[in-house]
Amino acid sequence: MPSDGEGHPCPPLKPAVDSLALEAAATAPRKLDGEKAQRIVAAMRASVGARGAAGSTFDVVAREAGVSRGLLHYYFGSKERLMVEVVRRDADTRVAAMEAEMASATSVDDVVASLASTFEAFVSGEPGTHAVLFEMLSASRHSEEIRLEMADLYRRWRAHLADALRQKEREGVVSLDADPETVASLLFALGDGMGVQLISDPEWGREVSLDLAMDTARRILGAES
Repeated sequence: MPSDGEGHPCPPLKPAVDSLALEAAATAPRKLDGEKAQRIVAAMRASVGARGAAGSTFDVVAREAGVSRGLLHYYFGSKERLMVEVVRRDADTRVAAMEAEMASATSVDDVVASLASTFEAFVSGEPGTHAVLFEMLSASRHSEEIRLEMADLYRRWRAHLADALRQKEREGVVSLDADPETVASLLFALGDGMGVQLISDPEWGREVSLDLAMDTARRILGAES
């Protein structure tokens, strides 16, 4: 074991995301609304995208958000809780965009176009959005609390999409191959899989694969061959 030069063993290095802090992260932070909240969330998102979780300390985030370090501690307690809040808010933004696009859809092609638009907005969005989400997904493998938090977020996303599809089926716009929840889960699987590949390899020639994914979506939404 490494020593401190005086014969005393050094404590083990802390991981980039502290496991004990992660287990506390699922506890909802105190509500912080308004312009300061937006600045704090934006600063954390940008910092994780540029520096990773390890470099995104409260000192760094507070400085870039233009608020006191104590304010971050008071409202969030730890950077892990703040990262969970970033994921929550980003998820709410994507869900709202998807619902707005879907509401005016009058054909299967309109529905697919709305899903593709939401997907493209996520893939081409801030790198920090992807980084925070992937940090939390990775952390969920080692923390049951974070896993439950992420599971709840995905459950909400699927439920919102399933409700939108259910409404479109009532309107006669789509004819689903299975129940709305199952179709929603498959559509998310297509989007997640394509998204990971595109974010990992921006130079990937995606056009043929995206066309096939959209054709698959059309089929399970009931488009005529």
